[in-house]
Amino acid sequence: MNPAKILVIQTAFIGDVILITPLIRAIKVLFPQAILDVMVIPQTANVLENNPHIHEILLFDKRKNKVLSFIKMLIKLKREKYQAVLTPHSSMTTAMLIYLAGIPIRVGFDRWKAKKYLTHKIPHLENTHKTIKNLELLKVFSDKTFSNQTELFLPELKNKVISDKIDKLIQTTKYVIAIAPGSVWFTKRWKIEHYIDLSNKLLNANFGIILIGSKEEKEICDLINKHENLINLAGELTLLESATVVEKCNLMICNDSGALHIANAVKTDVFAFFGPTVQTIGYFPFRENDFVFELEMDCRPCGSHGGNSCHLNHHNCMKQISPNFVFSKVMEKLK
Repeated sequence: MNPAKILVIQTAFIGDVILITPLIRAIKVLFPQAILDVMVIPQTANVLENNPHIHEILLFDKRKNKVLSFIKMLIKLKREKYQAVLTPHSSMTTAMLIYLAGIPIRVGFDRWKAKKYLTHKIPHLENTHKTIKNLELLKVFSDKTFSNQTELFLPELKNKVISDKIDKLIQTTKYVIAIAPGSVWFTKRWKIEHYIDLSNKLLNANFGIILIGSKEEKEICDLINKHENLINLAGELTLLESATVVEKCNLMICNDSGALHIANAVKTDVFAFFGPTVQTIGYFPFRENDFVFELEMDCRPCGSHGGNSCHLNHHNCMKQISPNFVFSKVMEKLK
């Protein structure tokens, strides 16, 4: 098989899209002459901007009007006449879309009901990082192995005021740490009181802090105490601009969220908090100097995504991770 026009689909969250970047790169290694398009939702498209391997980014706005968006996308896929599609996202909507579009080679994971609409089903490996699982989809075409290092193609910061503030912070403090206290799921968040405590300890040790987050997470970030060595950029930057900032930092401290995957992609070390989720699901920080804070508890994991409340009403998986312990690990790392 040597398809000349290929589509990759990932319509889940920011982190999921970042985790397909090794797959995108590997496809272009295998099929350098092929046209490669990627379908995502509008909320995540920014992370793929400037990616030289991609011909076109298709936007499937399933959160706004799913039926209308489905019909429009189906018409487009039929018109584009893709020869192969790889879908790391095991979704019934996606499976029906590519089946009805008549794409002859449909590759995805051998799980859930959606698999019956695929032509090639790949085992979904257990206890394996998601980037490696995604690369397994290429086994249909080749036995070659590929790097699973994620990547983003970063822009320059256009806002000179912000850029100058960051440069000054780097020059006047020992280390600069990015902190992203938000998450789509409430139970994935380390307690904001803990973030405040940790931030105070870091600031007292003459560390600089840059708060990273979306517009929706600005309210959380605003709760962290203001300080001359703290810059709050929540809601101020695009996803790729946030990645440009994170690349300048010595460390990222965050929850099991998109921020973790942004940091991994720009090769900034990660300290992450895992509560309702566990590393064996496959979304852990994967670089050598990364570290995960988590507690052994009988109720973990309580889901693959977390939730909006602890079903046991205690949230001890996050409450009991001590700011003092986290601070000591930071000091041990940065000495």
